[in-house]
Amino acid sequence: MREPQLVAPWPRSLRAQLRVELLLLLRQPENLLVILVLPVLLLALFAGARIFPAGAGRPADFLIPGVITVALMSTGMVTLGISTAYQRYYRVLKRLGGSPLPTFVLVLAKAGAVLLVEVGQVALLLVIGRLFFGWSGEVLGALPLMLLGSVCFAGLGLTLAGALRAELTLGGANGLYLLFLVVGGVVLPIDHLPGWLQPVAGALPPALLSSALRAALGSTAQTGSTVLLLALWTVVLAGSASLLFRWE
Repeated sequence: MREPQLVAPWPRSLRAQLRVELLLLLRQPENLLVILVLPVLLLALFAGARIFPAGAGRPADFLIPGVITVALMSTGMVTLGISTAYQRYYRVLKRLGGSPLPTFVLVLAKAGAVLLVEVGQVALLLVIGRLFFGWSGEVLGALPLMLLGSVCFAGLGLTLAGALRAELTLGGANGLYLLFLVVGGVVLPIDHLPGWLQPVAGALPPALLSSALRAALGSTAQTGSTVLLLALWTVVLAGSASLLFRWE
């Protein structure tokens, strides 16, 4: 008599692990501050500030793409990077690696949790932009760029988590976040920076993504070199995250 084959119910495992990953991302007050409160606060603060030159269009046309970039950066680089580093520190990853849970299910659950959070972030920012700041733009053309940016910043966060100890990942991710807010062209135009710094800032992932999003959402002209350089950053950072990943 043949013994029945045991088929691993990986879809059910994926749903369970996805729920766990979402809770890990959202249950900490500091995570909610970075993921939800800060992007909305930046939009509200800078939309009312008189820092944009006359004739440059509405501030919301510049700010919405930049704040979307901030949202993707906060989830992929800061929250995912730090949570992964501390999961390794507390040996959670080691236990998961030795469990029956397939590795691809863990990866899919982490990616799915990040994407679900980012969909919520972007939807919230777009609704606020339309209701309170009169912003209007076609979002569908920008979705591939948002996905590219999501992978890019997740790769950066996981690279930090793989290369550094947990406490150094915490400091490094938050330090980069603050640096990118200042020089990344997300809430302030790059031409506000000193001349020698502008080319460097313009080649960083936040500036590239926010610039590409502004073009896709209709406020500036599109340049293929911007998207190409962003794609190159994404490949490099995703590759380094894969090479540096450690279970313990």
